[in-house]
Amino acid sequence: MIGQIEGHQLLAPDVKTTKYEHLLPQLAAVEESPDIDGLLILINTCGGDVEAGLAIAELISGMKKPTASLVLGGGHSIGVPLAVAADMCFIAPSAAMTIHPVRLSGTVIGVSQTYNYLARIQERIVRFITQNSRIEEGKLTELMLKTGELAGDVGSVVYGEETVELGLADRVGGLSDALGYLHGRIDKVKKRETQDPA
Repeated sequence: MIGQIEGHQLLAPDVKTTKYEHLLPQLAAVEESPDIDGLLILINTCGGDVEAGLAIAELISGMKKPTASLVLGGGHSIGVPLAVAADMCFIAPSAAMTIHPVRLSGTVIGVSQTYNYLARIQERIVRFITQNSRIEEGKLTELMLKTGELAGDVGSVVYGEETVELGLADRVGGLSDALGYLHGRIDKVKKRETQDPA
């Protein structure tokens, strides 16, 4: 998943995008395919449509096939739920996760319903991340609302080992580590299936 996750809001054609309406059926096909034993998710995102990114993360977290994610470079914004959606989340030693509250660009109607809507989206994202990782809700909210770290924004950037200590990632590692984990899980599943074919 590279660049912005494009969903309901159309992005400029010169922006690299992962189109969620293309990815969702592909993930469903992976889950159903007898020829695919597991899924490796490579993440280098710069944010994008919150609803679209959350839909992809929800689909990944509900898969029965073994999954592993690897954060490379940066997992910005919606990249965090995408990363923790897998069975095991790896992060490269120099990679980062950017954590910040939900915000909108473009025209915003300044009424209480808009603020309630944003708060409910934020609650859904916090709940998803905390249910699929080891980070505590209070710590995640603190990182989201931190001031003084991001220029002109609210939030935090956490790196490699720090993400593991916080419980956002499971291990620091690279491609061979993520693939090694995934192949190990696949072997266990196959062994279990041969021992108990029913």
